[in-house]
Amino acid sequence: MGTFFYVIVAILIFGVLIGVHEWGHFITARLCGVRVNEFSLGMGPLLWQRESKRGTLISLRALPIGGYCALEGEDGDSDDPAAFSNAAVWKRFLILVAGAGMNFLLGLVLILVCFSQAEAFSTPVITEFMEGCPYEGEDGLLVGDVFYKINGQRIYFTSDVSTYLARRSGDTSDITVIRDGKKVTLEDYPMTLREYVDEETGETILRYGLYFGVQETGVWAKLRYSWYSALDFVRLVWLGLEDLVTGAVGVKQMSGVVGIVDVIADVGVQSETGYDAFLNIAYLAAFIAINLAVMNLLPIPALDGGRVLFLLVTWLLERVLRRRIDPKYEAYIHTAGLVALMGLMIFVMYNDVAKIIAR
Repeated sequence: MGTFFYVIVAILIFGVLIGVHEWGHFITARLCGVRVNEFSLGMGPLLWQRESKRGTLISLRALPIGGYCALEGEDGDSDDPAAFSNAAVWKRFLILVAGAGMNFLLGLVLILVCFSQAEAFSTPVITEFMEGCPYEGEDGLLVGDVFYKINGQRIYFTSDVSTYLARRSGDTSDITVIRDGKKVTLEDYPMTLREYVDEETGETILRYGLYFGVQETGVWAKLRYSWYSALDFVRLVWLGLEDLVTGAVGVKQMSGVVGIVDVIADVGVQSETGYDAFLNIAYLAAFIAINLAVMNLLPIPALDGGRVLFLLVTWLLERVLRRRIDPKYEAYIHTAGLVALMGLMIFVMYNDVAKIIAR
């Protein structure tokens, strides 16, 4: 299958992710008794529409790149007792976070699908040391030690060991291992990459000098490692934001929809078989879904996280001032935030296109 096919697949994936997000808002609003004026799959020209028994317009639109859930009284006052603005604070909170919650759940399900085919998982358990490794000893590491934390970061997978050793600021790390059922912490431990000879190829390689174990899969292991992977995805998003704020990476290194579609297409084309492509793209889609969940809950105007923040702030102010805050002010701020986000999206899209052209 060619690049064009996988580009279409990538676009449909975004449509599904956004549709699931909006469905989370929709079903939670229904359960909380809030009126939904329209639930739309897709954006742009209307293809099909019907009205449900509860008066909600169910729409299908031409462009499979989005969707929306229009709630009565979402951006202003309404006399309708079933309006979002008249619902209890806890109901509004649940409705706002439901979209991100559904994205996270979808990501977890996709990881489970991918891991259901796994025959074994690599675990951060030391099984052996490479010849000449200086870290073996009572004051260091021992065979059987399980990496638990490195510099405060929980270790779930073998790959986490090298990832979080590489992110330290100096040459030493605080390493916590589980040894004989107890946590042992090695403070300021000088663990660095060294040259070792690969026993199979005879080549000189840079390694930490450790061999790790493998755990055969079972139902519990697949569930546990799927959950670990979802948590790891959340952490990767936060670390990416941290790098952006600290300047470790620049805005030009960000990828938007165009860049992600390009990556998905490359993953599909480079996979050996159609089945491999399915698993690889499903795993990437899981990361994107969880990424969307985290990003959408950031306290930024126009995002659900920004709406949650304003919900909590206005609720506190109303308790102190004993009067209702006019929701039009919040609408102004969210509109300004939406304009800023659209500007950022256009900038990132331009960079994505420029990178593709420059290849």
